[in-house]
Amino acid sequence: MGAPSPAATTTGTLDGRTVLVTGGGTGIGAAIARTFAGAGAVVTVAGRRPDPLADVAEGTDAITAATLDVTDEHAVTTLFADRGPFDIVVANAGAVESAPATRTSLDRWDRLIEVNLTGTFLTLREALRQPSTGWGRLLAIASTAGLVGYPYVAAYCAAKHGTVGLVRALAKEVAGSGVTVNAICPGYTDTPLVERSLDRITEATGRSTDDALAGLLQGNPTGRLVRPEEVAATALWLCGPGSDMVTGQAIAVDGGET
Repeated sequence: MGAPSPAATTTGTLDGRTVLVTGGGTGIGAAIARTFAGAGAVVTVAGRRPDPLADVAEGTDAITAATLDVTDEHAVTTLFADRGPFDIVVANAGAVESAPATRTSLDRWDRLIEVNLTGTFLTLREALRQPSTGWGRLLAIASTAGLVGYPYVAAYCAAKHGTVGLVRALAKEVAGSGVTVNAICPGYTDTPLVERSLDRITEATGRSTDDALAGLLQGNPTGRLVRPEEVAATALWLCGPGSDMVTGQAIAVDGGET
């Protein structure tokens, strides 16, 4: 038997909840938005590119789109003022670039820290500034790069390790308030971001796409990419019934890689 779709098994889980998903136009963010909408939530997807956001929102009244650069403090504040409050906030926006540390410019370092760590901080900080309702779920989509080191992505690893530390600190700050804060750490996931990474590898090395993918997956016991829907299912579990005591965690979704 094939696995049931998230919408088929989760209808009503999040009835009445309002959700913000940054980086919601593609990949993991889009899967989370659709899964949460299928579970009854009203979802805002935010990101820098309007067209992918519109594609995610098309055909459903449960998802609306908002253009947002998570590194712009004023823009983040304005979005919460205009569209909030949100019961659930998923800080998913991110980017990755690869280079040896010796060839990583300060500009590249700053850019990756700003998008992956500062953008997450601004999003979660604004979520915590909302009026308290006694219940809330804050999620940061980190990476296995926030749990272990990988070569040639030092800035990305540093940012994702910082994200895990941020989550653990915030969870302690709000413990007992009804708000939980957790990180999800996917391994290599079947998304446009990984597709671009494969393109860069093949261009730089001359290897085939299959060989490049095998290189990425050599440490994964399952031998395959994570599906975005699997990350979305974990996010839904962290926001659903019975999750109140799960906070300050960095949960790997990686097929046993870490």
